[in-house]
Amino acid sequence: MLDERKTAILRAIVQEYITTAQPVGSTHIAHASGVNVSSATVRNEMAVLEQEGYLVQPHTSAGRIPTDKGYRFFVDHLAGPRPLDQVTSQRVGAFFDATHGRLEEMLHQTSQLLAQLTHHAALVVGPAADRAVVRSVQVVGLSARVAVVVAVFSNGSVENETIELSGDMSELRLTGASSHLQRHLAGRSLDPSDLPSTGDADVDEVCRAAVGALVLARNQEPVFVGGTAVMAQSFDAVDTVRSVLHTLEQQYVMVSLVRDVLNRGLSVAIGAEHGIEPLVACSVVVAPVVVDGEHLGTVGVLGPTRMDYPQALATVEVVSERLGRHLGDGAG
Repeated sequence: MLDERKTAILRAIVQEYITTAQPVGSTHIAHASGVNVSSATVRNEMAVLEQEGYLVQPHTSAGRIPTDKGYRFFVDHLAGPRPLDQVTSQRVGAFFDATHGRLEEMLHQTSQLLAQLTHHAALVVGPAADRAVVRSVQVVGLSARVAVVVAVFSNGSVENETIELSGDMSELRLTGASSHLQRHLAGRSLDPSDLPSTGDADVDEVCRAAVGALVLARNQEPVFVGGTAVMAQSFDAVDTVRSVLHTLEQQYVMVSLVRDVLNRGLSVAIGAEHGIEPLVACSVVVAPVVVDGEHLGTVGVLGPTRMDYPQALATVEVVSERLGRHLGDGAG
């Protein structure tokens, strides 16, 4: 554990570097809030912090910049949660108050909002389809041999799937199929094997076709990435930009990344901590989206390791909380 003076100096260096992206010198830090010692003392302490792996000097005679270890100490000990500023909080509230329509479009817009608020790439992983349960289901006839099954799920998504009928089906039988499906599927996940017979072969056929169409339509958890353009401005090296943007396009990698971070009990993974080599120059800040006690998605931001961690943590937390509340209200 660092002593009080080294802690204050490290905090000041991290905050200054986050703001300026320039190596930080001892003279500037000597006058920082909470430090108040001579430049010579700061230089000595910075040398110790460098020896211990918290700082690095990129060029001879230049100032120092934080290492991943330095950022980790800052996040764990110095960057406590802070309230989101009122203007940003109101903007998040207004967004969710005005958001309606299909789940996928809402998640996409949420990723765009998060990117605009943090100036980093934003990740919104939607609810896993196989964990969503049915809220309501109905079969509606379109013609003598064509019907549509409409299902609303607990994650806020709505599926509309057309099914073909083998013979003319009366409105009465379609109503019977709707009632049977609602009675046996509401509050449960889709599983064709759990559906009992109605005793009417024609109605059973409609029910099987409806459930089969819904099962096929349910995709894996979608991921929406917003703000990729801003990542190109976050790094000087073209190769770094190229590898980061290429990785952001790989949805499976991004879903695995945020899931792994949360599974390890972290809200922040810095540099090499997240284990994705092309993103070694990046940090990720994540928060689960929780509805009725169940983890139904993830919100996060990806940016350079010198990101403003307190601001990113506060923004991600508020957006995830409001998204969870919105999904819960939509599913109710």
